[in-house]
Amino acid sequence: MTGHRRKVQARIYGNVQGVGFRAWARDEATGLGLAGWVCNEADGAVTTQIAGLDEAVSTMIKRLWEGPAGASVSKVDIEELVAENASVGSGSLHEGEFGLAS
Repeated sequence: MTGHRRKVQARIYGNVQGVGFRAWARDEATGLGLAGWVCNEADGAVTTQIAGLDEAVSTMIKRLWEGPAGASVSKVDIEELVAENASVGSGSLHEGEFGLAS
């Protein structure tokens, strides 16, 4: 697959913990062929880093605003990162792989 690659980090606020947000985000992202990770934060937010084709990343950002059933998203902050072949973190994750952290 060719195309412009993009990598972002998103921080999601609202009622996003205890509602299956991380598992939902992993499933949505892998369904879009994205690589990345997602984790809960001490302040109640969820942070995710996603990388892949620009169109898929944009779609995932839109979906983050919706979240799974039971979630109530009040804010999503997006930070654009250097794509560098759209590797994530240490570069150990590849397209379609997604890490789920606690």
